Amino acid sequence: MALGSQPMDILGDRQSGQDVRTQNITACQSVSNIVKTSLGPVGLDKMLVDDIGDVTITNDGATILKMLDVLVELAELQDREVGDGTTSVVILAAELLKRANDLIKNKIHPTSVISGYRLAMRESCKYIEDKLGVKVDMLGKENLVNCAKTSMSSKLLATDDDFFANLVVEAVQSVKMTNARGEVKYPIKGINILKAHGKSAKESYLLKGYALNTGRAAQGMPMRVSPARIACLDFNLQKTKMQLGVQVLVTDPRELEKIRQREADVTKERIEKLLKAGANVVLTTKGIDDMALKYFVEAGAIAVRRVRKEDLRHVAKATGATAVSTFADMEGEETFDSSFLGYADEVVEERIADDDVILIKGTKTSNAVSLIIRGANDFMLDEMDRALHDALCIIKRTLESNTVVPGGGAVEAALSVYLEDLALTLGSREQLAIAEFAKSLLIIPKVLAVNAAKDATDLVAELRANHKTAQTGADNKHLSSLGLDLVRGTVRNNLEAGVIEPAMSKVKILQFATEAAITILRIDDMIKLAKEEGQDGQNYFYTRCADADQQYVVLDFETAHISCRIDDPSRQFDLW
Repeated sequence: MALGSQPMDILGDRQSGQDVRTQNITACQSVSNIVKTSLGPVGLDKMLVDDIGDVTITNDGATILKMLDVLVELAELQDREVGDGTTSVVILAAELLKRANDLIKNKIHPTSVISGYRLAMRESCKYIEDKLGVKVDMLGKENLVNCAKTSMSSKLLATDDDFFANLVVEAVQSVKMTNARGEVKYPIKGINILKAHGKSAKESYLLKGYALNTGRAAQGMPMRVSPARIACLDFNLQKTKMQLGVQVLVTDPRELEKIRQREADVTKERIEKLLKAGANVVLTTKGIDDMALKYFVEAGAIAVRRVRKEDLRHVAKATGATAVSTFADMEGEETFDSSFLGYADEVVEERIADDDVILIKGTKTSNAVSLIIRGANDFMLDEMDRALHDALCIIKRTLESNTVVPGGGAVEAALSVYLEDLALTLGSREQLAIAEFAKSLLIIPKVLAVNAAKDATDLVAELRANHKTAQTGADNKHLSSLGLDLVRGTVRNNLEAGVIEPAMSKVKILQFATEAAITILRIDDMIKLAKEEGQDGQNYFYTRCADADQQYVVLDFETAHISCRIDDPSRQFDLW
């Protein structure tokens, strides 16, 4: 359908330009204000109640935003890539948007702001890598513990950070492995965190071996098997039943008993194949019925049912087993090869708190460890779990990237001073955007100081003055590590004080926050189409298009497909 030059009449609302931008930025500001007070070692916790009344008490930015369902992708991206810094990335993105909006109101084109922000982000990342990053090798092992402590400083574990930091570092170093390309990796998914009620938090401990939060399927099975040959199954070991919809017509009652017997024998044959292949530990994600358990008890094997799929994958990877979802082979026969089995030094059942757990120790291909965390109640254990997850991710990133930077607002203050100087060297409109980017970075030290009930204005001014001195003279390099001491309310050398973070975390925060801000800045038009109900219950909207006949067109609201053309709008539903 050829459209002429006449405008389209759409039944609905349209907002353009500044109104849309302000609306989006106000929404981001609101979200930022919610998480802002949880940043830093003296940040506050949030209590979130979902639609079915479940309560979550947390300080973790990713969890707060996940529960709120807004700016989720930005927080999740940071959580996935780094594991920590989710609160910072949202606060920075909101501040960048706020300042960009002010520039646009002052007649700076959004394209100029976007290109300025991109340039500032690239220069910031380069400056972190060239000037602010310090190699972990030069600082020694205690710096891994300090990285973990910095990550935990704003969490529930802050009071026992020394104990938990050492626990986390030991756990991450236990799963060290070298991949096919010769790269050293730390697969922290091999670290299982088990939550057990009772005792104090400091009675948490590290177990060498992968722990499954379940016990043996029957009491007659042995408590310990060594050496263990493990079969990982993803199907039922229960009496076989006919598929739904299959009908068998039986004329002789004696044949019925044979069918029942054959159903029982199929499962028996499968178990015999497993045992014949050498399996003495069988893990399955589905059920095992009592009839099947009898065969495992007689063979002296351990069988475990209802294992989580995620746990099964990790056990298979650690022991070298193959997760099997069917016994059928290419010829249609049922077989189980011994090459599918995984190996471990021993599998043992132990009792932790009130629960039985299966421990798989001495795994074949990669080390697996479990953190058993103790605590008073569910809320405490859940928050400890989140804090340990962040700390594990930070240690992994620190070891793999091998570069750390001082924390406590040191990086943001240094970048702010550097970018302000950089902006003055540019003669284009980007100068203003880069200057605003520099000011936006100061939101992190400001929020840290405000949350600690300190004078943010004085502290940030002193911090900036020191970083300016550090960047102007070669003899003042030591000042580039200055950050905030939020307990005393002073400025100190955070590298020496052990307040450090992986450089990768800061780089990703800058990249993700900038990209998120740019994405929202690019939106300047929003059209909401009004819904109207068709007689068949479908939604349609109507628009007059300037085609040759000046006809009305009925469009389906959901798909925007043309349903029909009509000459007279009063006849619009004659066809239905």
